Amino acid sequence: MENPLIRFLNKEIPLGNSIIITPRSILIILIAFFITWLILKAIKKIVHRTLSEEAKIKFKSIFSFFNYFIYIVVTLVTIETLGIDLTGFFAASAALLVGVGLALQTFIQDIISGVFIIADQAVHVGDIIELDGQIGKVENIKLRTTRAVTRDNKVLIIPNHMFLTKILYNWTENGTLIRESVSVGVAYGTDTEFLQKNLTKLALNHPLIHKENKPFVLFEDFGDNALEFSIVFSMSNSFNLHKVKSDLRFSMNKFFRENNIEIPFPQRTVSIINSIEN
Repeated sequence: MENPLIRFLNKEIPLGNSIIITPRSILIILIAFFITWLILKAIKKIVHRTLSEEAKIKFKSIFSFFNYFIYIVVTLVTIETLGIDLTGFFAASAALLVGVGLALQTFIQDIISGVFIIADQAVHVGDIIELDGQIGKVENIKLRTTRAVTRDNKVLIIPNHMFLTKILYNWTENGTLIRESVSVGVAYGTDTEFLQKNLTKLALNHPLIHKENKPFVLFEDFGDNALEFSIVFSMSNSFNLHKVKSDLRFSMNKFFRENNIEIPFPQRTVSIINSIEN
């Protein structure tokens, strides 16, 4: 007489017209899942020992993505080994799979982009980035989204696929030191040497501007209405760049008033000719 346990394990359970599974096949799939979980856990533990704290965060994000992929592969291979034919199932659900695939297209793009960002290390936590006209400081990088805080303390939630489809400016990729400038135009006849000397002093007096990388003044051009100059300076905290530029403009405006230096504006001469008929 057949053992009841064996009979139960071999009991066929039809799913649709062409798919038949047994408790035995389900048990084998669960065992395969458990063994896969043990192997992945061991790999994660071994790799973690060799990584820094920052690298561990990146590895965790990438590893969690590949976990799903590995489990799907193990499931399909196990089912194929057990002789279960899924052709009918895939054929019946083809339309559904296409619809789901289209719906999840952006979601999948975000995840793949997140893996590329973490693996390529194009963006790090703490970086100042500019993307699609928005500037923010990166707070965390996840598989699907990256979060950054703007200068006015708003949170930007950026879908990761935008890093691959838009032009990204990483202000801190080459280090925290950046070089910027503030432009101004003064009237023709202004003492340019006096202006150069004092604009440099104004920049040096600002606490956030580097003294080692001494600021300097460029004579940009002879404009249509003004002599065009730029104060070029270096600073570390690029997140406060807009504040530094504003401070320099306030200081320049005060200096110009005190020294009667004119900031010209475009002027146009209109001639009116009266035509008198004889």
